[in-house]
Amino acid sequence: MNSSRLRRALGLLRADREVLLFIAATAMLLVGAAFALARDEELAAGPWIAATALGLAYSTVTIAVALRHHRPSVDVIAWLALVGALLVREPLAGAIIAIMLFTGGLLEARASARAKRELGALAARAPRIARREDHDGVHEIPVTEVGVGDRLLVGAGEIVPVDGRLLESASFDESALSGEPMPVERPAGDDVRSGVVNAARPVRMVATETADRSAYAGVVRLVEQAQASTAPFVRLADRFALAFVPLTLAVSGLAWVLSGDPVRAVAVLVVATPCPLLLAAPIAIMSGLSRASRYGVIIKGGAALEQLAAGRVLLFDKTGTLTRGRPSISEIITADDTDADELLRLSASLDQTSAHVLAAAIVTAARDRGLTLSSASGAEEQPGYGLRGTVDRHVVRLGKAAWILEGPPPAWVRRARRRAALDGSLTVFAAVDGRPAGVLLLTDPLRADAPRMMRALRNAGITRTVLVTGDRADIAASVGRIVGTDAVYADRDPAEKLAIVQEEQATAPTIMVGDGINDAPALAAAGVGVALAARGATASAEAADVVLTSDRVDGLADAILIAHRSRRIARRAAGTGMALSAAAMALAAVGLLTPTLGAILQEGIDVAAIAMALTVLLPGRTHTVVLSEADLAAARRLYEQHTALGPLIEQVRAVADDLSGSRPDLERLRELLDRLELDLLPHERAEEEQLLPIIARALGGPDPTGAFSRTHAEIEHQVRRLRRGFDDIGEEPEPDELTDLRAGLYGLYAIMRLHNAQEEENAFSLL
Repeated sequence: MNSSRLRRALGLLRADREVLLFIAATAMLLVGAAFALARDEELAAGPWIAATALGLAYSTVTIAVALRHHRPSVDVIAWLALVGALLVREPLAGAIIAIMLFTGGLLEARASARAKRELGALAARAPRIARREDHDGVHEIPVTEVGVGDRLLVGAGEIVPVDGRLLESASFDESALSGEPMPVERPAGDDVRSGVVNAARPVRMVATETADRSAYAGVVRLVEQAQASTAPFVRLADRFALAFVPLTLAVSGLAWVLSGDPVRAVAVLVVATPCPLLLAAPIAIMSGLSRASRYGVIIKGGAALEQLAAGRVLLFDKTGTLTRGRPSISEIITADDTDADELLRLSASLDQTSAHVLAAAIVTAARDRGLTLSSASGAEEQPGYGLRGTVDRHVVRLGKAAWILEGPPPAWVRRARRRAALDGSLTVFAAVDGRPAGVLLLTDPLRADAPRMMRALRNAGITRTVLVTGDRADIAASVGRIVGTDAVYADRDPAEKLAIVQEEQATAPTIMVGDGINDAPALAAAGVGVALAARGATASAEAADVVLTSDRVDGLADAILIAHRSRRIARRAAGTGMALSAAAMALAAVGLLTPTLGAILQEGIDVAAIAMALTVLLPGRTHTVVLSEADLAAARRLYEQHTALGPLIEQVRAVADDLSGSRPDLERLRELLDRLELDLLPHERAEEEQLLPIIARALGGPDPTGAFSRTHAEIEHQVRRLRRGFDDIGEEPEPDELTDLRAGLYGLYAIMRLHNAQEEENAFSLL
């Protein structure tokens, strides 16, 4: 039996033990009550004494465990109350106290088991079999035998066995990893994670990871680690034991001395049993862990949840945290007589055969533009250089500049290199039939939801945000300005990141967010380390206290809100219960409560405190915005159009660049204006009519769509202005006419870029 199974078995045994003890004590109480109703006090005392003795044995064991761990425990009060009940011949009070103890143990075990069950359900459904497709057909193989580059077939309703890239569009149920209840549409070329369920027709994919390195295997390991690393919850009552136990003994002793009646002392001990602290706080905390798991957040224990609630300074890594962590095409620069879409189509057709991360970005870009890809033949990797193959009878090469270019670089190459240097872009050069044809520029784009997430985190109680990255200072500063961080530290290695975390930790409780191996030391040093494990488990996830299993960083804001609410309710439930217990202690001290009545009253106080603690499971304030199915469908349709129009924005700048030459291509400008009027403006009007009401309903507040309406109007105004300027020029335009047109195009480009960024942040990120 492996360690995870052994832990689960021990957990079941503990839960069963609590149930048996509770049933036994309750049965003894009822048997004694039956004898008491028959007016046989002597027979009634027997079962009640037995129940009291059982509780005494149980509390003795819990105190011994606390002593072994050098931890004070308020269970000593319950132990003294049980002993006192026997000495003053109040066996009914002792039986009620015993049931009280067993009820607490049972509820605590059940709350812990529920949280572990919801997390462990992920591990129970791990894929075991994959269907590999080759020239002999489709064969079932153990998932452990899947290799990178294998073509797999995933049937309808089946679990995706390993991480991969789709060869055709599909719909997936991703609720097991992300908590998202609605099926998610994934286009061909998109990445898909293991553990999600194919919600539509059979789909083909290419494996990009082996089973042990895939996302779902990482989640399973994280669940096992969370269960193994979560120490038994140190009950809130134990933190007050050093003060509370002497206080209770003093009040009890004083009542005895002043009245000369030991029964009063026992009554004080009975009502002083701090069950609201023993039960309410752990139940609230464990309920918070359970609720966080529904949002795709694994919190490794109650201590981590409390530290998450206490966090005030938030430190971020950049790559994969504030940015998407995977490249996408930002621009295509081609030789003078090469069409950008055709170059992308040929490149993506060849890259379909590759599992390289840049290949996935190129294929996805072609699919987004609606390009029809062809099959590639003779594809072969040239280690250290790139990929070569034949597509539609054209020999295509993709890779480094040294493999593509010969001789002095032409102007388009110099322009591409200059832009790549300014934007920090990667470059993939392409040649067709032995001739350099263009270069694809790829960047790691900012997460659309990152600025909204930062605002949500501030609303959740974060007072300072810090960006810590190993990237260049200019790129880091740009990202920091866009998302709104308070400080930026760039060009930092893991040791320097660790030092920054320790420096911030000295001033306020910290939360560190990262997803790479180089983040692991900083995550371990922070008050709370938060890792993104959506693309598999890494050293960062192993070192973290909190793990986000979905690829949405704004889940952290929800987790912090849940942590705040859980801690607040835990304190409120415990404080209210203890205040009522203190009042009962006063009544018992002056002789107004007997031990039996005190035990019954204390049981009622316990029930009230536990009921308050369980309110954590009720829906509370979160950052997540829920759209109706109709709004979701409309927003997704507009987002598809929004994505498809992305290349048109880059075409605006490309046409503006061409107008600077001595022989401007006016026909290209005419075609651009036609596309802007026929494609872009109808889309902007559709957004005005359909998307803005969705945003208003989702976000609420005063005029959340005013800025969008203003930029829609400005875009249409600029397009109309460009059309008038173009219609007014002759066949031989004057230099100042070209200058005005070029300035108008650059202005339109800037407005469209800003507008698209705003829409992706405040509208489409809601998807």
